[in-house]
Amino acid sequence: MVDILIVEDNKELAAVVCDFLRAENYTVSAAENAEKALLLYQKYGARLIVLDIMLPDRDGFYVLEKIRAQSNTPVLIVSAKTGKDDKLAGLDLGADDYIEKPYDIDIMLAKIRGIFKRRYAEDELIDGDIRLNKINRLAYKNNVPIEMTAKEFDLLVLLIENKGRTLSKEYIFNTIWGSDSDSEQQTLTVHIKWLRQKIEENPKEPKKILTVWGVGYKYL
Repeated sequence: MVDILIVEDNKELAAVVCDFLRAENYTVSAAENAEKALLLYQKYGARLIVLDIMLPDRDGFYVLEKIRAQSNTPVLIVSAKTGKDDKLAGLDLGADDYIEKPYDIDIMLAKIRGIFKRRYAEDELIDGDIRLNKINRLAYKNNVPIEMTAKEFDLLVLLIENKGRTLSKEYIFNTIWGSDSDSEQQTLTVHIKWLRQKIEENPKEPKKILTVWGVGYKYL
């Protein structure tokens, strides 16, 4: 998974932004249109999307809708469309922030750092009787330690951070194992089974990790 996916049809501008972000030690990929952006996101995932609105095939609002249908990944809109209606449309669709073009790169970097701090800097992730310490990578249920493999821990973090959303098997697999993994998607099914055995009251009738048939899984 990359840190930031840049969706920008101006290749020169995208290259400059990527250089600045890499200088800040972020891993970055770029897409010049909506179709490629969605393909890259589905294949590799991203911790933040910097999204232009005016793209050559579909507009950025379409991309944002597709992202929000499967994930709460932070989205920072960067656009020359400065009208109030455009800003409200982006925010109403779930964008985390909106920057007008032209912009000061230092302002953009500050907003990106702020988003990462708000969304990813928390030491612990708590959901009901489940507590995950993301720094020490320790898991607890009712304050009792749970032994988990690295992949089980990462999988549970992903599910809880997207609570209430249905995540496709392909998205989960590519996010946790990577698109270049030698593993097969069947390993996801096995890891879901193991997680249920560790966190569900009755693993055969799960209440937390639900199967959405034909699509993937949803955490409640």
